[in-house]
Amino acid sequence: MNKKKFYITTPIYYVNDKPHLGHAYTSLATDTYARYKKLNKYEVFFATGTDEHGQKVEDAAKKKNMNTYEFTNLVSERFKQLTKKLELINNDFIRTTEERHKKNVSKIWKKLLDKNEIYLGEYEGWYSIRDESFISENEITIDKNNNRIGPSKDILKKIKEPSYFFRLSKWQKPLLEFYKKHEDFVKPRSRYNEVKKFVENGLEDLSISRTSFSWGIKVPDNTTHVIYVWLDALFNYISILDEGNNKSNVFWPADIHIVGKDILRFHAVYWPIFLLALEYEIPKTIFAHGWWTINGEKMSKSLGNVIDPNYLVDTYGVDQVRYFMLKEIPFGEDGNFSEDLLVNRINSELSNDYGNLIQRVLSMLQKYKEGVVPELESINELDKLLLNMPENIFKLVEKSMNNLQFNQALENIWQIIRKANAYVDTNKPWELSKEKNSSRLNTVLYILINTIYKTNILLQPFLPSSSKKIFKLLKQKEEIKFNEISKKHRSWTYF
Repeated sequence: MNKKKFYITTPIYYVNDKPHLGHAYTSLATDTYARYKKLNKYEVFFATGTDEHGQKVEDAAKKKNMNTYEFTNLVSERFKQLTKKLELINNDFIRTTEERHKKNVSKIWKKLLDKNEIYLGEYEGWYSIRDESFISENEITIDKNNNRIGPSKDILKKIKEPSYFFRLSKWQKPLLEFYKKHEDFVKPRSRYNEVKKFVENGLEDLSISRTSFSWGIKVPDNTTHVIYVWLDALFNYISILDEGNNKSNVFWPADIHIVGKDILRFHAVYWPIFLLALEYEIPKTIFAHGWWTINGEKMSKSLGNVIDPNYLVDTYGVDQVRYFMLKEIPFGEDGNFSEDLLVNRINSELSNDYGNLIQRVLSMLQKYKEGVVPELESINELDKLLLNMPENIFKLVEKSMNNLQFNQALENIWQIIRKANAYVDTNKPWELSKEKNSSRLNTVLYILINTIYKTNILLQPFLPSSSKKIFKLLKQKEEIKFNEISKKHRSWTYF
């Protein structure tokens, strides 16, 4: 029987600088959800990569006195190495400088031209190099030096040049109708309302080519223009399926694009309109998460507050960093990063709660039963409550995960761990052994070992490396599907 298909993506990361904590956060969240779906017996395609064109990249290469292509190779490789460091299960990694992508974007341009969605004109306006986007007057503020400032707080540049335009304005009404029929298209709900209001305020035709720099995909039949970086970049989600993978007919439309809130507009306004114009299916959901801040400020190289994810992983471990980032704040909201908070979570929850539970239960099993799980004997209502708790909690975890509420899913699982630790303290297996109460000791150890087993099944998407180690201790296969959680288990030998 064919598996259900699930296509999930990170955004492709812009290569004007090295990766920071925000990139790791998006990737780890996407990876966790991909693993969750895989354990639910979906066939998952997980895509990530790098966005390598545009003026910002060209300027960054010049500042480094480097050839632009060599610069993009260097920075893209750092992102690729980060996917390995974070132990992501992505199926592919795409670069927009690859031929497979450039060929696809050129085909897209010609299709849009043939459909009369593109026309040649001249553009004059205020441009944000940081956002690679023209900024409308109602979004501009004036600073004390009379500079025009964009939403990303950069100084805008006045640009006047020939430009191809996409007929964005004609798609305002169809897009609003689409939003009305698909209220889950943008999540969380606050972001949906934000995007809808933006479109209701009116859309202007979009400048989709530049002539003042050269680093980009050339416009077919008019190579003095390069294609607008966002028209180029967004189609990576299809390029990665088409060329080489032959998966487009199988996995498109995407089930979910996970992006930072700063690039939501491009994904929730421009992207569906491009697809509508081409008569392509539209992705099912765009989920925009918040930012990690330092003392309330967004991480920024200019502010000198960027956190290197490689340092965190090397210092604390990839599972530990993943757990902290998913547990600390609700996915979708902003949160303040602190290394002290990270250490506290690791010590109090991973080490003291979960690690301590596993260590003492397996030690007692070895000490009292030579590592063999005893048969279940008499069982009372409190025993049943703990033994059945993972199955009951799994229903809550499913609900949380389907809404990408990672922190709530983990909090639900931690209820089992806390209850299991309390169960140890209440039943005191060491005293049962002294009293030679073998029947009760057998039941208590059986309940505890099976609770750890089932809890570890639940924790696989969140602590993938640690879960494998725990299954190895339990002499179980490394990856166990969620449907195994409710099955009865016979005795098995550890160690």
